[in-house]
Amino acid sequence: MKYIAMIYGNQAKWDSFSPEEWSEVVAKQAAFNAKYRETGELLGAYGLADAEAAQLVRRKDGVPVVTDGPYLETKEYIGSLYLLDCESLERAQQIVAEMPLADTDPIELWPVLHESAADM
Repeated sequence: MKYIAMIYGNQAKWDSFSPEEWSEVVAKQAAFNAKYRETGELLGAYGLADAEAAQLVRRKDGVPVVTDGPYLETKEYIGSLYLLDCESLERAQQIVAEMPLADTDPIELWPVLHESAADM
């Protein structure tokens, strides 16, 4: 079963890390990623740009209409997301609990109900 794990944050949180602390978090996350890529349970890990880089895209009269910013008016936004492939929900929970930021922040875990191959 596949799962999406999401780390939320906000600009104030990211800015509160000193360069040394940020380097440590990145190194711990890289070790986590390597460990679970090796087991085949981590299919992808993606760090997202800051919320100010987000855009909303709609279609009006067949033409894209683009506006700035995330849809939700919130301070929190998705900072990273991970695609896992695990034998059970319990295994996905164990893996997510090992994420470095899980010591201080909850990680949101969602089952993936269906998927469509990108190469179709």
